[in-house]
Amino acid sequence: MEITDMSSNLTPRARLTAVAALTLASALTLSACGSDDSGSKDKGAAGQAKNAQKVSVTDATGATVEVPAAPKNVVVLSEMDLDSALALKVKPVGLSAGRGQKGAPGYLADQAQGIPVVGAVTGPDVEKVLQAKPDVILAGQLADKQVLAQLQKIAPTVVTIDKKKDWKKSFELSGKVLGKSNEAAEFLKGYDTKLAEVKKALGANAGKNVSVARYSAKGTAVMQQGVFISDVMAELGFKRPGIQNEKGQGHSTPLSDEDLKQIDADWLFIGTLTSEGKDAKLFSELKAKPAYQQLTAVKEKHVTEIDGSKWTSLGGAQAAVSVLDDIQKAMAAK
Repeated sequence: MEITDMSSNLTPRARLTAVAALTLASALTLSACGSDDSGSKDKGAAGQAKNAQKVSVTDATGATVEVPAAPKNVVVLSEMDLDSALALKVKPVGLSAGRGQKGAPGYLADQAQGIPVVGAVTGPDVEKVLQAKPDVILAGQLADKQVLAQLQKIAPTVVTIDKKKDWKKSFELSGKVLGKSNEAAEFLKGYDTKLAEVKKALGANAGKNVSVARYSAKGTAVMQQGVFISDVMAELGFKRPGIQNEKGQGHSTPLSDEDLKQIDADWLFIGTLTSEGKDAKLFSELKAKPAYQQLTAVKEKHVTEIDGSKWTSLGGAQAAVSVLDDIQKAMAAK
């Protein structure tokens, strides 16, 4: 029977979906044909072996996903997933660029060197994900059902970040998916040890009012509740000034220059997503403004310039430990 190729009449995304579906169908057909030659006893043994190579996980949406017991080719679609995978010594075969970045977040750039970019903060490039040939996909907080359906045809897809953006839960889930639960547990123990060390080192600075802000072409923005860095601050027992005690509408809350006092506190941590180019120039301009110079934290020399890709983006396990190092270096009692 002659098979007509209709793919040339389809859009790129539809053609991709058709290819993925055909690949899946072919794999199922081959599996079915192979089972015909085995006896019932052999079938049972083969089935047990196959099941032993899979594990079921419950993702951040409550869905049950069957994943390989020890995946080799992992695609990560958020900064937090990339952080988690690298923390667990798994180098992905594809990543989504970090917020404001062309590739991995700055603090992970060395570890992520050579990993192809398969998407951005706005979403994955499904065709590039397919080209990466993953056996599992860590989909971050991706909520687009249509895109998720396309990814699921390529490989088992796990949404790893819940609505609270809890980095610890996400890390533990990634550990299960990657067959690294023990390693994840050990990492979190190390984080708790480091947390206790920093708390002790703070001395008289424990419980101080601490502000976290980001500067970009859009101006100054403060980090409110419901984001990674605010969770770390809460664990350290710091107070937060003004609206930073409230849950924000988005990832960060923009402020006008006239309202710059909102970022003032006993201690201020502020930076840009990148330390080069336009962001660096704009940040220098901010620091020269009278409204900035009048801040108490600036006058007291209690300002630390930070890597915004680590502090004020989605965060993750390694980011959390590194943030603790930054805080200890800046605020430890002398």
